[in-house]
Amino acid sequence: MKEKDRISTGKAWLIVLISLIDDIVILAVIVLAVWYFKIRLPLWAWIVIGLLLLGFIFVRTWLVVPALRRKKITGAEGMLGLTCEVIEALTPQGVVRIGVEYWRAVSLEGEIGPGEEVEIVEIERLKLGVKRKS
Repeated sequence: MKEKDRISTGKAWLIVLISLIDDIVILAVIVLAVWYFKIRLPLWAWIVIGLLLLGFIFVRTWLVVPALRRKKITGAEGMLGLTCEVIEALTPQGVVRIGVEYWRAVSLEGEIGPGEEVEIVEIERLKLGVKRKS
């Protein structure tokens, strides 16, 4: 698998911090509305509101960061690492089958005969780069 399929922890946290901007705006609107309409809230109410907002932010962040770092499983990126069967000999081009689909493929390790299992290591447009399964 290519390491570029995953994003770094620093980049994931930067995305989360940027997404927190809307929470800060919501909090500012609430505070400004309370101030503008001269609503008096006791200290305990402010503490409860703050704890609820912090809890929401924490839980959302705790769930979002792992999802951002997870490997992609759809599209072309999701095909990398899949095993397929050679249908037409790869000399170096041929045809492989993934499930019920047939794909053009290029062998990156020389000739590969029909019936052998190969692994997808790269995708260029609609052509797969494959190597023998190790």
